[in-house]
Amino acid sequence: MIIEYQVKYSNRKTLNISVERDRSIIVRAPHHLTAEKVDEIVQSKRQWIKDKLSHVQKYPVVTERKEFVSGETLMYLGKNYQLMVVDEAIEGVEFDQRFKISKSNQPKANDLFKKWYLKQALLKIEPLATKYARNLGVQYNQFKTSEMKYRWGSCTPANNIIFNWRIIKAPVYVLEYLVAHELVHLMENNHTPRFWNILSIQVPAYEKAKNWLKKNGQLLEVDFS
Repeated sequence: MIIEYQVKYSNRKTLNISVERDRSIIVRAPHHLTAEKVDEIVQSKRQWIKDKLSHVQKYPVVTERKEFVSGETLMYLGKNYQLMVVDEAIEGVEFDQRFKISKSNQPKANDLFKKWYLKQALLKIEPLATKYARNLGVQYNQFKTSEMKYRWGSCTPANNIIFNWRIIKAPVYVLEYLVAHELVHLMENNHTPRFWNILSIQVPAYEKAKNWLKKNGQLLEVDFS
């Protein structure tokens, strides 16, 4: 098997290999490693990479899209809520156990819902980051939500934690797993037994959360047409 991968150099201290959900392979390496040394390490991990590539959580980008019609459903915190398209003037998105949006805003539905989800992500996820950082005794630099193409979250070499805004569609226990996961990386770079042990103490139901993402992760990618 020929392993094709992309290398991203930074000021990090150790090399990290990740297989993204689209099955692309990203190698994050410190500046001092030569291309030959990076390739040597990657090749030594061939079996691990092969196992990751065949993992059920790896899936293609979803092509299904939601229709902008009354009766359609949208996910929020793990539940589906009905969308109502109304004649009345609504500036953005309203939510009270169902979503409401103005018919006049149909052409910009994606942008309005993304803006709403981004706001909810900040409101719901950042307090979790504060909570788990305190529990773990770690400090992060910045908290961000962003459009992340193939990841749910990331912990950068500058100790910034970044989350895909789409995870706000997942249940709260999944959010807790994803937040704690990235913060544990401030203590342990790689997914070692120590990493999973620390995470299991913080989020005992982390396996349940992982399984939810394996089964339902692609649903978080769905947009409006």
